[in-house]
Amino acid sequence: MATVAELKAALKEALARSGALGQVRARVRAEVFATLDDPGEPRPAASRETLLLNELIREYLQFHRYNSSASVFLAESGQPEIPLDRDFLAKELHVVEDPSSRSVPLLYGILTQLLRGNEEKGPPTSPGGPSVAPSKWTTSKPSH
Repeated sequence: MATVAELKAALKEALARSGALGQVRARVRAEVFATLDDPGEPRPAASRETLLLNELIREYLQFHRYNSSASVFLAESGQPEIPLDRDFLAKELHVVEDPSSRSVPLLYGILTQLLRGNEEKGPPTSPGGPSVAPSKWTTSKPSH
């Protein structure tokens, strides 16, 4: 007969394998934060840059279905409930989009443009490791 410790270990392993353990941990973190967060405490006004950056992060988290992370991030950052329009973001950030890039978060397009710009300049001269060539982004969403 299995001991309580063995059953606990088997349950933990099964939950980890299915991905449920990570989801439960993230949900607990989100609930703890929501409980401790004081909604009456005023947040400082975000700068234009912070507002835009937070919106890029929101889009990225939601795209990958990091829902618990997104809910904590939005509560903590004080970002408006209604997301900024994607076309507005792209225009503000001077991101050129094509039909294929519209299917992924803007952060991917920004990173691609930066990598292409660096590629045109040549490899970095500092010893920071190998340069990264742009490639097709892996946009598969996690299967939670």
